Amino acid sequence: MTVYKLGDRVPEIGDDSYICPSATVIGDVTIGEDCFIGPGARLRGDYGRIIIGSGTAVEDNVVVHARPGELCAIGKNVTLGHAAIIHNATIGDWSIIGMGAVVSDYAKLEEWAVVAEGAVVKNKQVVGSRKIAVGVPAKVIGEVGDAYMKQWIKFKAIYQDLARSKYPEGLEEVE
Repeated sequence: MTVYKLGDRVPEIGDDSYICPSATVIGDVTIGEDCFIGPGARLRGDYGRIIIGSGTAVEDNVVVHARPGELCAIGKNVTLGHAAIIHNATIGDWSIIGMGAVVSDYAKLEEWAVVAEGAVVKNKQVVGSRKIAVGVPAKVIGEVGDAYMKQWIKFKAIYQDLARSKYPEGLEEVE
């Protein structure tokens, strides 16, 4: 795994979290317990600070960054979908960010907010609790129902189990 300190900025990684060897974690980054950081993910706490809550999945090629001296906060049990970009935003617990979505500076997603694939949450935009936002720019089109929440609780457990399983131990490089 590629975890780097930068001066006095040293990443902190919680118990039973997995960071893929091709992921990069730099500087002032705190990762909670039971997190999965997928291949190619980039967590850059070089100028700002990043906090990722326990049970969160950061899928392949996600980029998370914060402005100088500021905070990008990702809650507990969040899913950041493949190739999403989260920049200096606040993401509430249990939120789901779809593949290729962008959540921009000072945006705030409340608990169980859902951002669809490819959506762009603009600077300072708020997506309320249990709201579904789609499009460019993102617009709220509906609410997260109980059945959806129940389904996603199961999906999130898959990544948490994968992190605890020490995923890479069974991998063998093929020449």
